[in-house]
Amino acid sequence: MITATPPDNHALHSTEIEQKVLKRSILCTFFIASAGIVVGLVCGSISIIFDGMFSILDAGMCSLSLLVSRLLGQPHSRRFQFGFWHVEPMVLAFNGCLLVILCLYAFVNAIKGIIDGGRELELGWAIAYAITISIFCFSLYFIQRRLNKKIKSELIALDTKSWLMSACISSALLFAFILSWLMEGTRYEYLNVYTDPFALAVLTLLLIPVPVKTVLSAVREILQMTPDSLDCKIESIMAQLTLEYGFLDYSNYATRIGRGLFVEIHIVVPESMADSGVQKFDKIRDEIALSIGEDGPHRWLTISFTQDPKWL
Repeated sequence: MITATPPDNHALHSTEIEQKVLKRSILCTFFIASAGIVVGLVCGSISIIFDGMFSILDAGMCSLSLLVSRLLGQPHSRRFQFGFWHVEPMVLAFNGCLLVILCLYAFVNAIKGIIDGGRELELGWAIAYAITISIFCFSLYFIQRRLNKKIKSELIALDTKSWLMSACISSALLFAFILSWLMEGTRYEYLNVYTDPFALAVLTLLLIPVPVKTVLSAVREILQMTPDSLDCKIESIMAQLTLEYGFLDYSNYATRIGRGLFVEIHIVVPESMADSGVQKFDKIRDEIALSIGEDGPHRWLTISFTQDPKWL
């Protein structure tokens, strides 16, 4: 028997909010990206240009996330009978890989800039940009984090992390530019030309673990690797029910794919339960479903009963 609760009004409402948040994020990201590239070219800062390029990539990521959100909100088709859950980790893996490549490319450019003797900056423009963008990004981060406490969307969570990363990038750049400004007129003024490439090198090293973790997590879901916590939870539930009902044996398979939870359990019942009737087995199903939790349109739960161990 397979139980997958049909989409309710709350789930549909959450999907609508998710899409609105992602649309707003895309518009804001394109604004920041444009500002970063223009200001970076004006003041001659490769770190600000990197910030703009990071934002452009982030906008593309957010657009893909919006597409995934719309797919997940659609009814299952005959071609995709298990839904579109697999698309979500694929998008996360793709986005994460692009961020890793961007960070590596920026790091190489930063090292090359240091070796080549650095570059001059228009600090006035650079400081003004860093202050404005830092405030803007931190504001959106806190707004989206508050909204996602209710929605609990993985896509919004990823986008929120991106806003935090953008805010941290801008704040770090602001610190570096202010430090460079303070060194003007001192004996350390000759180091100003290295501020921009050095700041970029440090930023990329600090940022790269974030997309790497995202990629590893998404790949585990694409490969349908069962999380240890989920496996232990179901094993514990079935061990307890085996003691209670005297099951002869059981097998269970579970995985997470995106926001989808897939659980399959097969139970070998003793002869004494052969005539228990459907109501008795439905009661056991309800107990298992309640213990697993996460009831809703994202859970696919299959529970079967047999007297023949070959069906395990």
